[in-house]
Amino acid sequence: MSFFKRLKESVASKTESVTQKFMSGLSKTSSSLVGAMNDLFTGRNKIDEELYEELEEILISADVGVKTTMDLVERLREEVKERKVKDPSELQPLLSEMIGEMLTREEQANQLTMNQEGLTVILFVGVNGVGKTTTIGKLAHHFKQEGKKVVLAAGDTFRAGAIEQLETWGRRVGVDVIKHQAGADPAAVIYDGIQAAKSRKADILLCDTAGRLQNKVNLMEELKKIHRVVQREVPGAPHEVLLVLDATTGQNALIQARQFGEAVNVSGIVLTKLDGTAKGGIVVSISHELQLPVKFVGLGEKADDLQEFDSEQFLHAMFKDAIEQEEVEA
Repeated sequence: MSFFKRLKESVASKTESVTQKFMSGLSKTSSSLVGAMNDLFTGRNKIDEELYEELEEILISADVGVKTTMDLVERLREEVKERKVKDPSELQPLLSEMIGEMLTREEQANQLTMNQEGLTVILFVGVNGVGKTTTIGKLAHHFKQEGKKVVLAAGDTFRAGAIEQLETWGRRVGVDVIKHQAGADPAAVIYDGIQAAKSRKADILLCDTAGRLQNKVNLMEELKKIHRVVQREVPGAPHEVLLVLDATTGQNALIQARQFGEAVNVSGIVLTKLDGTAKGGIVVSISHELQLPVKFVGLGEKADDLQEFDSEQFLHAMFKDAIEQEEVEA
């Protein structure tokens, strides 16, 4: 059974509404990246160096990243040689399978770590403008839909409007928001958030933090202090430190990930605005180069458009045209 056929059968057993969200959210990337790859593979009658060079350009232009692209193409060369592949049309399923292996290497890591014996504390980090506060609101909605009791802590006391924005999401979703005045000590806000979450017997505390990177020393010290407070009040916490990145910024997102990785022990990525870019290859780049699991992806503006990352749904949505073409030819 071909890789594309196995992929379609696997996705067929999953929730149809989620499949549609991935298809819609990744339509720009699929059209741009896979469309260009399809033109390349079907427009050639032999596999040569020129084909590999053009493939590199296509992948890099889709923000798959230079290192990831080179690794993929080098491995493709090896597979072509080993399997004695002659027809360029056979390269697309081969390449998609390799991308799938990069994304599914640690499938379990894509799932959130939850505290089974009490309060789960999740910290959110990321520069301003990436959709961090919105992500917290959407994730609060996600957990509420699962029947969990959620509290939010407005730990970004640095940015004007951050507290009010989180309060707006709190009202919209129907969860309590713990806050101090602007300019207050973020660690004190998180401390109060933990106490409030405990007293209200909440399941999950979602903590916003300041998004500045201009002075990494201040950011690092602030995050270290928050860590100490959280660890002291909830042993084993924070259970997740999620870095929120904007997919539309492409390789800048990768740079931000490295910078935050130097400041705090990031456990996973939330990639927002994936529906707004044709360069969804950044998902592959992040997963491969940073060895960090993508936990959630933003596929639209609605509260339920923040979806748990599913590598099979991602690949199915990316290569939908190629999958359909294979069925026609069969």
